[in-house]
Amino acid sequence: MSFEEKLKELNITLPEAKPPVGSYVATKKVGNLLFVSGQISINSNGELIKGKVGLDLTIQEAYDAAKSCGLSIISQVKKACNGDLSKVKSCVKITGFVNSTNDFIDQPKVINGASDLISSVFGNIGMHSRAAVSTNSLPLGVAVEVDAIFELN
Repeated sequence: MSFEEKLKELNITLPEAKPPVGSYVATKKVGNLLFVSGQISINSNGELIKGKVGLDLTIQEAYDAAKSCGLSIISQVKKACNGDLSKVKSCVKITGFVNSTNDFIDQPKVINGASDLISSVFGNIGMHSRAAVSTNSLPLGVAVEVDAIFELN
């Protein structure tokens, strides 16, 4: 089954790959590695998912926010591959940042939203190494930001 077919099976519609809003590029290919800049939490209506996890958002809401970051990552990968996700050989690593309270300790549960999504779309080649870290603030007040590294064929 192709990755496009898997997206359809999972009833996933990818958002538009957004251009960067700062002095950086959305993706950078180095050799056969594709680095995807941090994707922030945005809901299906295009609105920022803001707030501090452990205060404004529950773990489930933050998980869903991380999942939205995963969707944006896949969109950026697809754009970088000229619309051809079959060029993906593996997801190497993701790093997730959680805007959370000082006493919040469930960052891994939050970033599972992005990890689970990427693994469900790409199967075994979507399995990746990962870091899930807490921060006291993220750009625009969003709840979650996730970046990624993919290996391409």
